[in-house]
Amino acid sequence: MVEKVVMPKLGATMEEGTIDSWLVEVGDEVEEGDPIAEIQTDKITMEIEAETTGVLLKQLYEQGDTVPVQKVIAYIGEAGENIDDLVVDEVATAGGKEVTEQETTVSELKEGASESTDQTDIRRTPIARRIAAENNVSLSDITGTGPLSRIQKVDVEKYIQQSKTKITPLAQKMASQEHIDITTIAGTGARGKIVKDDIIAHRPPIEVIDVPNDKRVPFKGMRKVIASRIADSFYSAPHVTLHSEINMTECVTLRKQLLPVIEEMEGVRVSYNEIIIKAVACTLKKNPTINISLENEQEIVHHENIHVGFAVAVPSGLVVPVLKHVDQKGLGTITKEAKSIAKQARDGLLTPDDMQGSTFTISNLGMYAVDGFTPIINQPNAAILGVGRIQEKPVMVNGVVEGHSMMSVSLSFDHRIIDGAPAAQFLTDLKNVLEQPYQLMV
Repeated sequence: MVEKVVMPKLGATMEEGTIDSWLVEVGDEVEEGDPIAEIQTDKITMEIEAETTGVLLKQLYEQGDTVPVQKVIAYIGEAGENIDDLVVDEVATAGGKEVTEQETTVSELKEGASESTDQTDIRRTPIARRIAAENNVSLSDITGTGPLSRIQKVDVEKYIQQSKTKITPLAQKMASQEHIDITTIAGTGARGKIVKDDIIAHRPPIEVIDVPNDKRVPFKGMRKVIASRIADSFYSAPHVTLHSEINMTECVTLRKQLLPVIEEMEGVRVSYNEIIIKAVACTLKKNPTINISLENEQEIVHHENIHVGFAVAVPSGLVVPVLKHVDQKGLGTITKEAKSIAKQARDGLLTPDDMQGSTFTISNLGMYAVDGFTPIINQPNAAILGVGRIQEKPVMVNGVVEGHSMMSVSLSFDHRIIDGAPAAQFLTDLKNVLEQPYQLMV
């Protein structure tokens, strides 16, 4: 048995409701209590539920249509059940009054059931036919959006408006593919013609969904200690940084020659880091005014020993192990000790003594794509050297351009106890040692 689905009256003042969306399509099976449509009033939005089990046989209105209360909007029954007579009865309830297009849509369903199958007959509402005739528009050029692809008033009006709009073929194609209403666009082309850029400008914005999946880690432990020390150093010591570029061509040659020698003696491969550590120690010995520290802001300590700290990245942050008495050791010993203590740092096996007593620090980022940077002093040291990568660059030598291995370095120092001239002299002497590394053997 066919059951009517009607627009419910949800309040004493409610006279009509709007079909917000159909939740099932014609031919779909529904069970009693299943939601079949969502309707909207001036106060609420709610779902209409099926009052019987069966198949949705007909939808008499479309999404967006406004329907009077108690008006039939759909039928539910058994598959294939004939509802032509019910449609005729529904039309009769119009009572001879002037029929609006919405009501025409219902009556035309009956007409559609008995229309000829001749495809030359165009399905359209009477209002759509009248407007098309008044504007000399062929209905065969219009695509209907009503039930059974029927042409409605809105379809004709939209076609008339679009036909008056000047638009390039490409822009028309883009608008059709992206379902953009060109009647709302003011063209920027010649004589107001709509062009491609106008369509692009009217594309709806892409919705970006912010997924709250941020990982939060407590700010504590080593990370907090590092942050505190860096902040104290940065805000308490007036930092001045000098930059220089060093020709490392001779060092590259020296390392190649020393690789098999040191590997055979110590079982490790010498790197540029160890060569730089040795060069810094030699330069500090020549420039003792850099090998100093300020204690309790009361005494400047001139260190007799040269203990070089070098930054090592570890999973939880950064540590600075210290090599003691570097100026008294050869490259082989420095390489072996540096490799060993760096491994201990990465394995988390450093003792407090391994990280204390430095008189100067080196921060080497040469293994990364970093040309130069401004390091922050590792207090109580008065200076720190930042080392960038070694790159092949063209260099003018005696009027001839040659390719050389160049490295950028940066010296940050505490201007309270080190002046610019001594710092510049230290950097100049370091450059001289690395460009003529045979001095490391003396």
